[in-house]
Amino acid sequence: MELKLPFIPAFISMYFVALGIIIGGSIIGSMGYYIIGQPPLSSMYDLSMKLRIWAIVGAVGGTFDTFYSFEKGLFEGEIIEFMKQIFLIIAAMGGTHTGTVILQWLTREHV
Repeated sequence: MELKLPFIPAFISMYFVALGIIIGGSIIGSMGYYIIGQPPLSSMYDLSMKLRIWAIVGAVGGTFDTFYSFEKGLFEGEIIEFMKQIFLIIAAMGGTHTGTVILQWLTREHV
């Protein structure tokens, strides 16, 4: 059973899911680097940079629904669905950027 959210709650959800994937994945991943003897703070920043595309994919849902909506928008004339998907991807990109900036401040990398 798929629960389809209205646009504004989905927009906010995409932002914070992407933010959580970046911050959570980087912090947990840096613990692994600490265990093997690597510097955790610089590895935390490096992980956040490597996780960006996966945070976007994870926030969007990792399915082909986005591509189906693009196809509907372009080939069937449903421009509203196309624009909604664009804005949802932009929200996910904003969440990833916010997460990397927060980790950049936390780790003081490239400040």
